[in-house]
Amino acid sequence: MPTDIDDEEIIRRVVERLDEKFPDVPRAEIEDVARAEFAAFSDRPVRDFLTILTERAAKKRLRTPVHG
Repeated sequence: MPTDIDDEEIIRRVVERLDEKFPDVPRAEIEDVARAEFAAFSDRPVRDFLTILTERAAKKRLRTPVHG
C-alpha cells in the first residue's frame, strides 16, 4: 500500500524537528537514533503514525544521558 510520503521523508522530517530540540546533540547521532526508532515501528501494519511514533521514541532516547 503506497503512502503519501516515503520512509526517507519521514526520517528527514523527524531529524529536522529533533535537530532544533536537541542542538547539543550531533545531527548524525540524531539521524542514527531516528533511523533506529523508525525501524522498530516500520514493520507495523498501520503506518499512519510512523512519524509521530518515531519522533517520540527518538526524543525519549535523546533525553537520556547516554544515547545508546
